[in-house]
Amino acid sequence: MDDSSGAPDGESSSDPSTRVRLPEVVTIASNGDIILDVTFENSKDTVVAARRALPKLASQEPQPVPKARVRLAFRVDLGVLKGQSKYFEKLLGDARFRETKDILSAFAALSVRNIKPSTADAQELPWVKIHDDDEATHYANRDGAFADLLRILHGQEVATKVVSMPFVSTLAVLADRFDCTGAISKYISTGLKFKWPVTSRKPVRDEVSSMSRNNENILRQKILVSWLLNQPGKFQAATRELIMNGSCRWRSFNEEEDESSDATWWYLQDGLEQELQYRRHGVLNTIASVQRHFMSLYASRTQQCKLGYDSSAACDSYQLGEMFKFLTKKNLMFLVDFSPGSYDTITDTALLQVDAVLSTLRQCPSYQIDKNHTNCGLRTKMLPVLDFIQGLLSANSVPISRGAWKGNRRATAWMPSDGEDAKTQDEGEPFRYTRSLAGDQRLRFENAMGADKFAKDVFTAPSWDWTADDQGQEGLRFSSTPKWSWR
Repeated sequence: MDDSSGAPDGESSSDPSTRVRLPEVVTIASNGDIILDVTFENSKDTVVAARRALPKLASQEPQPVPKARVRLAFRVDLGVLKGQSKYFEKLLGDARFRETKDILSAFAALSVRNIKPSTADAQELPWVKIHDDDEATHYANRDGAFADLLRILHGQEVATKVVSMPFVSTLAVLADRFDCTGAISKYISTGLKFKWPVTSRKPVRDEVSSMSRNNENILRQKILVSWLLNQPGKFQAATRELIMNGSCRWRSFNEEEDESSDATWWYLQDGLEQELQYRRHGVLNTIASVQRHFMSLYASRTQQCKLGYDSSAACDSYQLGEMFKFLTKKNLMFLVDFSPGSYDTITDTALLQVDAVLSTLRQCPSYQIDKNHTNCGLRTKMLPVLDFIQGLLSANSVPISRGAWKGNRRATAWMPSDGEDAKTQDEGEPFRYTRSLAGDQRLRFENAMGADKFAKDVFTAPSWDWTADDQGQEGLRFSSTPKWSWR
């Protein structure tokens, strides 16, 4: 690595005469021996959005008026920076970088004058220039967040009085950039004691409920912060919430892009965005296969009513019609023909809540063609299946485990890693449901042995057979087949 390979955002100058109109110096360490000269650039959209929010924040804490460009200098301790941040350790401690050479040169000049850097005036210290833009966070007051990051690294309390989710998200992004996530994570957990905002809520019966864009923005910030700052419990809970509630970024139909969705958490890093969307699609496909399965059975020529009456054929037709009426009324099925305009009747399911779908399916009445035909309809057959799926969703097998994703992503991922794996999965063995599975209490326990593998196999199966008939079914061999085994 030669001199030209220095950090892309680092420039330094140790000669005070070359600096004109020096910025305000914020003292982080009173005996600091270097100055970080940081320029914060804000886009026009970020400044406008921040200024609009000022009246709402006035009652909480006075906020500085957002500017397009803010330049501040921070007096810090070189040893502390190098000890807490691998970024600064390389930038300011490796002689192959120009910044390190300029610091050594400035220290040598002070030594000739018998001046210790810790007691020198700010203008006499080496200045290291850093540039920061708002592309990742769209947060206008990053200067305050950066100052607090430096305070945390120096063992001090943050100066920000009202700590919000955007502030914590910006702090995490800055910590990731300057490679000091360990210190920031520890402080947020023990020193800051930040109370994470609540974004989830229970679905209300007969209410069309979906997550707002503002709630999703906060939820995505929670995922990113817990990922960057090693908060596995919060990460697992937040990823489950996004899978269960969906995202406006996962729409099936084209819509205009929202400019506010450009922050880094709106497309999660390290393959998380694709994996979360894939897991949600797997869950929705599995639930939808339940109603498709029974609709297909009642539409087939195989008689489903087992009472043996002359009215059994009529019972099947009656049940088919009532199922169709119920599912279409609840917007769980849509009547589409070959005309292009009929596709407009389909509702986008990007924000469809999984819990709301399961709750709606449970409302299916026990239709009877007459008093003799009991338990002939969809409800009796479907409720045990819904209980089984609910058990899988409640076992913490659906969200992503941070440790597993970091340690062995290939084994953890539901999404195929390449075309060959996808082909193998499409040609895989169908999942067959049996009565023995319905009463398996291991589905109810978190972290049960083999639960993650079992949930993955169910929700990524190429097809599903939900007829719970153990007699003569291959499902009898379920527990002994390696693919479906718990152990």
